[in-house]
Amino acid sequence: MSDRLAAVLPRWSIDIGGAGPLYHRLRLAIEEAILSGKLKQGDVLYPERELADQVCVSRVTVRKAIAHLVRDGFLVRRPGSGTFVAGSAVRADQPLSRVNSLAGDVSWHGSNGEVEWIERSTSYPSPEEMMTLGLSGDSRVASLTRLRSLAGRPLAIERTCISSEFLPDALNVISSIYKTLADANFRPVRAIQRIFACNIKDPDASMLGVTIGAAGLLTKQVAYLASGRAIAFTRSLYRGDADGFVTELTFLDN
Repeated sequence: MSDRLAAVLPRWSIDIGGAGPLYHRLRLAIEEAILSGKLKQGDVLYPERELADQVCVSRVTVRKAIAHLVRDGFLVRRPGSGTFVAGSAVRADQPLSRVNSLAGDVSWHGSNGEVEWIERSTSYPSPEEMMTLGLSGDSRVASLTRLRSLAGRPLAIERTCISSEFLPDALNVISSIYKTLADANFRPVRAIQRIFACNIKDPDASMLGVTIGAAGLLTKQVAYLASGRAIAFTRSLYRGDADGFVTELTFLDN
């Protein structure tokens, strides 16, 4: 085994006795190597066999960890060439163990505006929700949708999905989703958020009061428990003609 691989991914870096699925702990170790600069933009990822041998796991575990890193934009696959560190592998960390809300405190021009609940229900997860939260097809999830407006002008739609294992009744959420989870002893400790430019489709275009195909900004945020388990998946869609917005983080007392 090369000394460079050993430096990038020490054998202890995924702690076999640690909490959370093994593939997720490996994924976090590789992610940390990217964020710390041990693996740089354009670097080719080591072959699955070498990675599996280095940390003593199966190639299936390695393959699943890589698939999640590709999904989250840290790695990119190039057919016939291999898997490389993506140029967009940049993350802003926030200590969610003390954050009251991320997507829940969006404001424009210093005003929090109005919030309207569109949906608070229990349903079956979509394929994307199943993959993101690691759920089976017969699982149930709390589906929470809010419309945010300013001076009567709709500006953003926020959709959050949480396994019913952690939130049995969606109606328990009155304001902050993260505070509701924390009060139930399911406090998220970290999150990854991806940001995309998009064109807004119906029915979202009608809800936001824009034409079909208008420019928008889509964020996808996944929050995790200390065990590594994904607990909340939030998709926020912002209309592109807003003058600008600020995400305010409210910190709870220890």
